[in-house]
Order: sequence, then C-alpha cells, then structure tokens
Amino acid sequence: MRYAIVIEGSERSYSAYVPDLPGCVAAGETLEEIRRTMRKVIELHIEGMRADGLPIPQPTTQVTYAQVDA
Repeated sequence: MRYAIVIEGSERSYSAYVPDLPGCVAAGETLEEIRRTMRKVIELHIEGMRADGLPIPQPTTQVTYAQVDA
C-alpha cells in the first residue's frame, strides 16, 4: 500500500504525519531522515494495529499541487 505523507518544515527540523493513519507521526532533522523514519513508523503503526485486532485503513488521501502566481 502507498500512504500519503505530509511533511512540514521549520527552521531546524521536520515533522510528518499520515492522514489515513491517525496517530502515525514522526520528526527529524533532515528531509532524508524524516522520509526514512516515516517508512519505518508506518510499518510499526500497522503492525500495532494488527496486533490489536484493528482494521487497517485503506489509503484514500490524494495529493496534488496548485501552481499560482504570487
């Protein structure tokens, strides 16, 4: 499955979350770190849901960009 990841940056770090997996979040100092960490966090989150007998949500979030002249 492919889940959308939202990455937000600040001056010193990044945070990320998965809209289709509430509570699935991570933080890191670089984009590379946050991308790598999120893959592992998603796997662990889904493993935990399975262990708890919870249904695994299908990915439904879509991502697109809008070009605007500012």
